[in-house]
Amino acid sequence: MPTAPPPRRAARLPRRQRVDDLLAHLTLDERIAMLHQFAPAVERLRIAAFRTGQEALHGVAWMGPATVFPQAVGLGASWSPDLLRRVGEAVSTEVRALRARDPRVGLNVWAPVVNPLRDPRWGRNEEGYSEDPALTAALATAYTRGLRGDHPRYWRTAPVLKHWLAHNNETARDTTSASVPPRVLREYDLPAFRGPVEAGAVAGVMPAYSLVNGRPNHLSPYLAEELRTWTERELVVCSDAGAPSNIAGSQGYHATHEEAAAALLRAGVDSFTDHDQDPTPTAARVRGALERGLISEHHIDTAVRRLLAMRRDLGEFDPVDDPYADLGPEHADTPAHRELAREAAEQAVVLLKNDGLLPLREDGAAGRSANGSGDAGGDGDGDPSDRAGTVAVIGPLADACKRDWYSGDLIRRSTLRGALAERLGPGRVVHADGADRVRLRCATGGWLRVPPGRSAEPAAGPAGSLNPAHARGRTDLPPVTRGEHPTELALTDWGGGVLTLRAPDGHYLSAAADGFVRASAKEPGGWVVQETFALEPHGPGHLLRHLGSGRPCRLTPDGLRADGGGGGPETAEVFTVEVTERGEDAAARAAAAAGTVIVAAGNDPHINGRETEDRTTLALPPAQERLWRAARAVNPRTVLALVSSYPYAVPEADAALPALLWTAHGGQAAGTALTRVLFGDVSPAGRLPQTWYARDADLPGLFDYDIIGARATYLYFDGAPLYPFGHGLSYSAFSYGGLTVTRDGVVLTATLTVTNTGDRDADEVVQLYARAGAPRVPRPHRQLVAHERRRLAAGETGRFTFTVPVSALGHWDVAHGRWTTDPGRYELQAGASAADIRLTAPVTVGGPPPAPRPVRKAGLEAAHHDVSENAVLVDRAKTRGDAVAPADPGTAARLLFRACDFGPEDGTAATAPEARGGGGTGGGGAGGGPAARDTVVLLAARAEPGEARIGLALADGTPLGEAVVPCTDSPYAYRAVELTLGGAPRGVRDLWITLRGAVRLARLDFGLRDASREPSRAAGGH
Repeated sequence: MPTAPPPRRAARLPRRQRVDDLLAHLTLDERIAMLHQFAPAVERLRIAAFRTGQEALHGVAWMGPATVFPQAVGLGASWSPDLLRRVGEAVSTEVRALRARDPRVGLNVWAPVVNPLRDPRWGRNEEGYSEDPALTAALATAYTRGLRGDHPRYWRTAPVLKHWLAHNNETARDTTSASVPPRVLREYDLPAFRGPVEAGAVAGVMPAYSLVNGRPNHLSPYLAEELRTWTERELVVCSDAGAPSNIAGSQGYHATHEEAAAALLRAGVDSFTDHDQDPTPTAARVRGALERGLISEHHIDTAVRRLLAMRRDLGEFDPVDDPYADLGPEHADTPAHRELAREAAEQAVVLLKNDGLLPLREDGAAGRSANGSGDAGGDGDGDPSDRAGTVAVIGPLADACKRDWYSGDLIRRSTLRGALAERLGPGRVVHADGADRVRLRCATGGWLRVPPGRSAEPAAGPAGSLNPAHARGRTDLPPVTRGEHPTELALTDWGGGVLTLRAPDGHYLSAAADGFVRASAKEPGGWVVQETFALEPHGPGHLLRHLGSGRPCRLTPDGLRADGGGGGPETAEVFTVEVTERGEDAAARAAAAAGTVIVAAGNDPHINGRETEDRTTLALPPAQERLWRAARAVNPRTVLALVSSYPYAVPEADAALPALLWTAHGGQAAGTALTRVLFGDVSPAGRLPQTWYARDADLPGLFDYDIIGARATYLYFDGAPLYPFGHGLSYSAFSYGGLTVTRDGVVLTATLTVTNTGDRDADEVVQLYARAGAPRVPRPHRQLVAHERRRLAAGETGRFTFTVPVSALGHWDVAHGRWTTDPGRYELQAGASAADIRLTAPVTVGGPPPAPRPVRKAGLEAAHHDVSENAVLVDRAKTRGDAVAPADPGTAARLLFRACDFGPEDGTAATAPEARGGGGTGGGGAGGGPAARDTVVLLAARAEPGEARIGLALADGTPLGEAVVPCTDSPYAYRAVELTLGGAPRGVRDLWITLRGAVRLARLDFGLRDASREPSRAAGGH
């Protein structure tokens, strides 16, 4: 008789039983080894090697040629879950297809990024979908469903969401802490993750490098308290690269790496991404933690069980049954995927402004706007016929198809210039890249010169590392040197003093590992960009500083070196910059020779805003400002096409130009897609996924994560944006009518009609917002609760129906620690953007009014305040809990607690509770009048020597008392400090608490005590 397979290989047995059987047959060393990103094979059990972490943000990245879709923020601009699902299907199919050719391609994909785009200066803005959590969740759910596949048992790929939690800054990202109040946490940051997790298509999450409320995200208590409660799946938590070492390293949160490893496993981290492909340090740390008793084998087994469950779902243990096992290389770069890449790029284009210039006509005649108005260009009607049909395309993005850090290698590359030439013919396209043409004269004699001739491109050999950060520049070419005759270089100024220099053959100057500068790079790129320079005034000339190394360049007999000679500026070469032609002059000449001008401005995704580097301004680089101004001065028919990873503040361009568009870097079909939109083959229907502000001053500080207090994002911003959230124009027009709202229990159903009143078929994005009528706490101006993108034929009327839970009208009630929907009047608002509301319908929610805070019964958690000034949330303990501290100990912090119920106005007392969380007294007696006095027990800590003070007062200014908090030797050593209140607050009152000095306040407990007792020595005077 045939031998029955062991349970781990029996596909029909319960999944948990199979994993448990496999776990039971692994040795301790084998289990520990599986905790590393690169888990080795276990041959005796027929377990293959496995790695977590295949990048797949908008295509398969880092594994060679693959279909490249638009950046995630561009996919977000589509507002189309259907598109995102199809893109996810294509990406995961290519993961499988490329894996068939290269087994190093992983099936655990690290995508998508679901951090809401709180601040447009974030360097990784390109990686997220939207500033709105609901839109982010909807798109992420669709993308992960596509990545997962539809099979009921087996997953095509296993997606991991990034980056848990509240992560929107690259500046000091491993050491900065975001202070995130409970409302912001539960109304803004958590929902973006919760939606896709609850939808069942997510395999896990990756924590962020940063800290939240003083605690590293990799040790977040919310992994257990929130994330793992949203689903019955055994979610895998994968660390970010190098983050496990940060815990005892740059963050210094634990003293040793063994303690850090134990804390990570206890918090729920399952896979350690550390030390690249070398698992030895991780294994030694986990083993050390086990030997010290910091963890037990149970913690290791729990993590390994989750990892094995994910591998089981990917079909690894059932290769015969895996429906995706036969996806071979022929399933990558298919015609369908190419078409989808073009469609995605078209759906991502947002028409910001159009005075009738667009769409263009191939004969050069004026376009017609949706309302029938003609050309806004004025002088354009007088253009001679020989240039009326000619287009000038100008700027650093005019002939570029850019990759970003998480792009795959482009198999196909469509640029705006190339697509226009293909459509109109090369003779009808005028091009100027907008770069200055310069020559660099050496102070020691001669000119900077790029040697002529090039060797063949070297063949790419097998890489030892899968991380492109380890790639090195070419060293097989002759370095830039000194010569009798100069080389004219194209200098592009990307803003902030950051320059690139391009040789006549199109290659960029770049520094390799040997320090020599060569014209060797096809485009800027890499983890550390080696193609950026700065020209710094120095004496009569300039130093050429290489920004990748931070060193000035010097000339040696062997060539130009970016190493500064080991000394200061005195060892570097001084150059005189001779400009042979300014970029704006070339732009004006090109614009004057054409009937219509398109200025393609924006960013290079590797420069001035990317992973590791936040932007410092929303402004367009001055050199690019000069380009559109020069073009507009000679040709009013000028379109500004912004191609970028993030919003810009361009109010003057908006005022001066007849048409502006924005698209994120659109992947391999970028140029074709933008051209089809410009000429009206496609009516633009992209919508802004985040607010475009008019100026830097509209933004709060980069590290201010309290969007409610900072009045940030479209939800709370009180100013006038340049372009609002959800904005985007069309070549058609749409009318809205008949909004009705019905309620069935806990569900609202909103119905309306939308009619395409224009003369062309087009997509409309119908947006439904909710607004509280008279809220008792700060609420959003309006908040997106549903949306739909749909194609409507010219003259067609469509009926749109949205279902919205009543709870979507609610908010997190910090006073009672729960989600609540206050009774009162609300509105559902339908429109074309957050600032273009066409219809409203009232909704009334009944029920009792919200109860005040029961402070005498429940006390006050310091972190649950309503309003704060100069206060930040910090970690109450290293495992869980929040406390409050002054952001600047030299300035008092204030906390406001609204509607505190201090008991009946007649002074009738209730039994006081014991103080929570500390060893002090909290009062005890009952009764009123002279026999009892009000007390409060403050749970506080102060690590520094000396004293700090905590004062209480009513909102009307009535002081209640002040307590002295002595040194407790540790920020985590809390002392119960009893304060006898000088007043006797009764009724429902607002309470202010003031913190002075370096002190942490965790909570307060109120009660009554016998008046004959002496106050504690820690209590203050009144």
